[in-house]
Amino acid sequence: MMEAVAEGLWGLADYHEKKGEIGKAIKCLEAICQSQVSFFPIVEVKTRLRIATILLHHSHNINRARSHLERSQLLLKSIPSCFQLKCRAYSLLSQCYHLVGAIPLQKQVLHKGLELTASASASASAGNDISMKLWSCNFNSQLANALSIEGDYRGSLSALECGNVCAIEICYPELQMFFATSILHVHLMQWDEDSLVEQAVNKCNDIWDSIGPEKRQQCPGLLFYNELLHIFYRLRLCDYKNAAPHVDNLDAAMKADMQQTQKMQELMKELDALDQSLSRSELHYRDRVALSEKQAMIQEQLRNMSGLSSVGQEPLEPVYFGNVRKTLGDKLQLAPPPIDGEWLPRSAVYALVDLIVVIFGRPKGLFKECGKRIQSGIRLIQDELGKLGITDSGREVDLRHSSIWMAGVYLMILIQFLENKVAIELTRAEFVEAQEALAQMKNWFMRFPTILQACECIIEMLRGQYAHSVGCYNEAAFHFIEAVKLTESKSMQAMCQVYAAVSYICIGDAESSAQARDLIGPVYGVMDSFVGVREKTGVLFAYGLLLMKQQDLQEARNRLARGLQLTHTYLGNLQLVSQYLTILGSLALSLHDTVQAREILRSSLTLAKKLYDVPTQIWVLSVLTALYKELGERGNEMENAEFQRKKLEDLNKRIADAHASIYHIELIDKARFEVPQLYELDMKRAMAGPTMGENLDIPESVGLSAPLPPQSSSRLVDIGSRRRGKRRI
Repeated sequence: MMEAVAEGLWGLADYHEKKGEIGKAIKCLEAICQSQVSFFPIVEVKTRLRIATILLHHSHNINRARSHLERSQLLLKSIPSCFQLKCRAYSLLSQCYHLVGAIPLQKQVLHKGLELTASASASASAGNDISMKLWSCNFNSQLANALSIEGDYRGSLSALECGNVCAIEICYPELQMFFATSILHVHLMQWDEDSLVEQAVNKCNDIWDSIGPEKRQQCPGLLFYNELLHIFYRLRLCDYKNAAPHVDNLDAAMKADMQQTQKMQELMKELDALDQSLSRSELHYRDRVALSEKQAMIQEQLRNMSGLSSVGQEPLEPVYFGNVRKTLGDKLQLAPPPIDGEWLPRSAVYALVDLIVVIFGRPKGLFKECGKRIQSGIRLIQDELGKLGITDSGREVDLRHSSIWMAGVYLMILIQFLENKVAIELTRAEFVEAQEALAQMKNWFMRFPTILQACECIIEMLRGQYAHSVGCYNEAAFHFIEAVKLTESKSMQAMCQVYAAVSYICIGDAESSAQARDLIGPVYGVMDSFVGVREKTGVLFAYGLLLMKQQDLQEARNRLARGLQLTHTYLGNLQLVSQYLTILGSLALSLHDTVQAREILRSSLTLAKKLYDVPTQIWVLSVLTALYKELGERGNEMENAEFQRKKLEDLNKRIADAHASIYHIELIDKARFEVPQLYELDMKRAMAGPTMGENLDIPESVGLSAPLPPQSSSRLVDIGSRRRGKRRI
């Protein structure tokens, strides 16, 4: 009799949940737990697990879910079997601990779950063995995530390898792909040995190739995850050529997914309309049959489109919870059940794709497309932040703990969009727009200082870029040196030292040149130790510039020629190429090689115009004017000098507008932004970034500018914004 009552209340709860009446669904289920008449312990356990699942999916009431799960565990201790229920309880409780940041408790629960699967496997039948291995995969993937948050990458890799062994034993390639991509992710975060990272990349390729095309279409999350990781790997190597196809694949996949998602939403609206029609009591029998058939057809379409058409496969508990309010079509699932999890929500992945397109387009001068993608990405992120309750005035202390994880994801991506906007505006000498984007970065950092702690170094570096761009070289050097102090990334430290050296060279006196030499020397000595060539191209530029200032022209030419070759071959960074060409043209003129000087400078001017890079244009024009004067080409000299004068007037006006802005003094001030210490709040999980997603590099480069040559009347130059180093995504 009591079982029938429980079945009835379970069914009623399902009905209310489908209608979106979550409160009523919870009340139906809690009536069982609060009943004066005792139900069987297993009935109460199933009910509490159902309550916890609903709370996790539809609310932020994590502590209430946790309470039900901890009570379920106590009840399950007295029941000798119930393997599935025990595993489900462990998995859900692990997720609760993850959401509230209780990582030690989460690890304890997961180790208990793994002990259970290990002991059960010893006496399991072939059929049950598959289920146990699936649960082992679940627990290992969650454990790997918890360990990576604590920085235990070796332990994380060990857990992922254990999960991968289970996936191989049950011949489940999609699950193998999940573990392969996760292993690659951890290697990218740690990057101990080049060969290990390359092996992880090759493993992903082998497994992905082994999955048939039809099955791949049902694994959208794995597709995006795999392509993004490949791009991060290639960017880290500065292998832009081989990264480009992955960027194209990613962009095409996003557009296709957007179309499918839109179609699913239209079908869901149609389904809602059918449900309303079928609820009418006066509906004729034939009409009801026809509408029911149409309803079943649409439901089948939705199941096929979402990859949920597999029969008899119970999904594992999703490993990842971001914004836990999920609906059909809203989740970018990794693969069909029983995986049924996601790496990042669809909106975050879309924003990352926009960011990747910006990173690839910006060095090529594709500023119009970059501007569209920046606007698109920021708009998307602001919408998602609004859903998390983050308004224009919201602060870190106001966040629900369960929202910190996703807030950290979106805020970090937002900061990187703004960083790219600053870089583009500085390249185009749109200093006021750059100021405004920097002010927005500061605003977000001041309101969310713990979550965005890793961004303080980037903000200081960009303050240095801005100060240098408007001719405040002392202030620029100060901020670059401060940025060095704010990061543990050797790469980021090296690049900021190079930037500071260029600023000191621009100051022009003997003491500043000595300071520049002291900064360049250590980086030059270790430049071959970095992955890729980004640091090498920067230090070769600065070193060549210093040698030129010291009148060691031939040696400067050798260093700069080598740097230009690396930049052209690997980075494809038009601004840095343009600036390399300009200084090489100036050197050729100093060495009286006028034929080469003319050829080089014309190429440089073409690139500078394409990039709307006014400071570099002025620099090139000044050298060309000197060239025409030496050649006695009076007409070209006068025409070129007039063009240079107009450009210089335009640049000076832009700089004057920047100096008059309310932001200018604050940005160049020789002091870091002071964050008010109003409270103490442990947000280590938020700082670690998204699940398995911390410390991913998204390196890019706009390049460096040198000071104008001695014969120029102006020293106003640009130093392009570029950053490198471990970033949390």
